[in-house]
Amino acid sequence: MTQNDPKAGEFRVSGLSTRHPTGFDLQPAPAEREAIAERLGLSALKKLRFEGEIAADGARGWALQGRLGATVVQPCVVTLVPVTTRIDEDVERIYMPETQIAKDLEPGAEIEMPEDTSIEPLGRVISAYDVMIESLSLALPQYPRADGADLGQAVFAEDGVTPLKDEDTKPFSALAALRDELDKKS
Repeated sequence: MTQNDPKAGEFRVSGLSTRHPTGFDLQPAPAEREAIAERLGLSALKKLRFEGEIAADGARGWALQGRLGATVVQPCVVTLVPVTTRIDEDVERIYMPETQIAKDLEPGAEIEMPEDTSIEPLGRVISAYDVMIESLSLALPQYPRADGADLGQAVFAEDGVTPLKDEDTKPFSALAALRDELDKKS
């Protein structure tokens, strides 16, 4: 049976206080940060901290609010030079019983993605550790780029053929140039 362990970030819902928020402060050790970095495809994870609290929200729901702080190193998408990024994010999750989330659905009905993506189904355990990893993953830059790194322009064509450039693929730029030319004449 899982006991509430703020250091591990695992909280049994039945053990949470409905009157007072339960705090947590997760700061993974270097070996654990290294494992997280490998899992997320990072070159390094220098710092990671997730602190916050879990409090009762309504009659049967729970709210997790926290602050994620991390320093990550990723390879530049252009040069592969290491790029260090600081991440500071507010994190919020609302845990509700599945019956409350899907109360108006008929069996087999299609559902749309809700606008509020912070709502999660409530299980027996709330894992602040899992929320930390998910939030870090979502906050990572998708295309980290070193200062001054530029893709430049690659031009490819067969022998005897005029290469197609980026400007040539933008038909409205030619129309805009024509409009500007006509405006000058009028």
